[in-house]
Amino acid sequence: MINSKITRILFVCHGNICRSPMAEFIMKALVRAAGLEDEYRIESAAVSTEEIGNPIYPPAKRCLTQHGVPFDSGKRARQVTAGDYGAFDRIIVMDRSNLRRIQDILPADTEGKVRLMMSYCGEPRDVADPWYTGDFETCFQDILAGCEAMLAL
Repeated sequence: MINSKITRILFVCHGNICRSPMAEFIMKALVRAAGLEDEYRIESAAVSTEEIGNPIYPPAKRCLTQHGVPFDSGKRARQVTAGDYGAFDRIIVMDRSNLRRIQDILPADTEGKVRLMMSYCGEPRDVADPWYTGDFETCFQDILAGCEAMLAL
């Protein structure tokens, strides 16, 4: 049977090389483990243009690998477009800076699609950017908690 309602999720961070691709592949792994692959479409993007076309940052890849989370090594950074608002049901940003910047790209969020990642855990706080902190493990744990909470909805 084909599921007519696919949940479409777009994870967003600054450059689409650390947090948002980590979230994309963590969520894909959780969905796969739950046998729900046909019910989700999951992607990631950036609010900036700085990393467009670049692969996932090597320390982010190492962190995913250490946790047994498979990822597409061909994944390349892309920027959010205005058309993404209609193409996705949920647009999940990693921090308040992403939230501010995405408001300049997307149309008004009249459908309430845009949310902070950690709001799914009842914690409306930022996922720290490991590009600056170097702490990919804490980032991974935050994203995992957010994805698990989102999947439990």
